[in-house]
Amino acid sequence: MMHTSKEEEKMVEEALSEIKRGTAEIIDFERIEKLVKRYFENGENYYVKAGFDPTAPDLHFGHTVLLQKMAVLQKYGAIVQFLIGDFTGTIGDPTGKNETRKKLDKQTVLQNAQSYKEQVFKVLDAKKTEVMFNSKWLDELGASGIIELTTTFNVARMLEREDFEKRYKSQTPISISEFLYPLLQGYDSVAMKCDIEMGGTDQKFNLLMGRHLQRVYNVGKEQAVVMMPLLEGLDGVNKMSKSLGNYIGVTDKPSDMFGKILSISDDLMWRYYELLSSKSIDEINSLKDGVKNGKIHPKKVKEELAMELVMRYHSKEAAKKAKDEFDNVHK
Repeated sequence: MMHTSKEEEKMVEEALSEIKRGTAEIIDFERIEKLVKRYFENGENYYVKAGFDPTAPDLHFGHTVLLQKMAVLQKYGAIVQFLIGDFTGTIGDPTGKNETRKKLDKQTVLQNAQSYKEQVFKVLDAKKTEVMFNSKWLDELGASGIIELTTTFNVARMLEREDFEKRYKSQTPISISEFLYPLLQGYDSVAMKCDIEMGGTDQKFNLLMGRHLQRVYNVGKEQAVVMMPLLEGLDGVNKMSKSLGNYIGVTDKPSDMFGKILSISDDLMWRYYELLSSKSIDEINSLKDGVKNGKIHPKKVKEELAMELVMRYHSKEAAKKAKDEFDNVHK
């Protein structure tokens, strides 16, 4: 067994605190620790799964919280399995929903996958990302495979899931296909043999299902789970969403993106730094200290964040131009 040097231990520790940063909840952190250590010791990669809807992405900064964390994991040895739920998308995820979704055809799904790539590779490293479609293994599963899958979990446990429980109590219909959704999402983890699955806090039930099924199907590993919080929108109160209009879109024009970031409160600015910036924890802390003891003006710190994000989604030139325009207007 290789003994880690002091230097290596320090690197592992730094990596783990960056991975932990801003997370809402992590299940089985010990597993993540092992994976990261192994990467630093012998360069061994591990697999991180995150599932996305097959509908066309119209991503805002709230969605990028997850991508940002995936990019951090890529820095420390992860291969991201970017899963497009083209099979499950035909059922529709019942999480927080009360009506059924419309189905998409193959062609549309592939077009949507393309537009995902255009947007997410501004955050993720394309060389360390595998785009996958769950129809690949779920089509093959067939009727007998699906029936076998339903024997791995019982109805009483299914009804413990918060939104199912509410609907059951209020006598709102739940279709059997909706019970299948978490099972199929969990089965993706069996097929993909992932080490970690990521999602929002609202996905906890489905994410734990992956752990359960990897155990049932003897995959030889149980995925750790990393849950990210929902980002507050520009108002600092409600979660960022298109319908509330409190969002910053990934495809917003540079000047709009810059202006919106500068419009957030000084408190919210730190939240955005924590969840969206590529700056390290130490760098952010020294900015905080600077603001606290009056050495740096908060507006200056906000500008720095705006520059970073506009550069990420557009370019250095675009960020500079947006800043100049903003300064001219707000002289």
